[in-house]
Amino acid sequence: MLEGLEEVARTLIRDYGYAGIFLVSFTESIIQPVPPDPFIAGGTLFGLDPLICALVATVASVLGGLTAHTLGSLLGVRVVRRVIGEKSFLKGEALFSRFGVWAVLIAAVTPVPFKAVCWLAGVFRMPRTPFVLASFLGRFPRFMAVALVGDFLG
Repeated sequence: MLEGLEEVARTLIRDYGYAGIFLVSFTESIIQPVPPDPFIAGGTLFGLDPLICALVATVASVLGGLTAHTLGSLLGVRVVRRVIGEKSFLKGEALFSRFGVWAVLIAAVTPVPFKAVCWLAGVFRMPRTPFVLASFLGRFPRFMAVALVGDFLG
């Protein structure tokens, strides 16, 4: 499996470079299940600049997160209300209102699915400015560390 992922990363970097990292990072924050980390590490492993890789991945991830946030606010409210019920929805909204920045920051840094938190941030109407700041402050150090690991291994 690792050989297959390495080959995909090598092809993506060879054929698309930073644009490939952007695409993977952007779509991962909305829907696709593969995290951008192996592609960032692969990019630096195969010669791309670590700082540029981390910045490209961060900007793409935050833009993808904003897209998921918007989709959550437009499409998710009715669905979530219907699925979990009004009482649970209001409890979730109160919790997200109180701890939303921390939820975004934790998901941005850890393996917690970032896309799910982005959607929920939109569903529960988290203001965009704290959402973007928490996303950037969590994603950039994570992606920088991954890029440096790839650079070190290369």
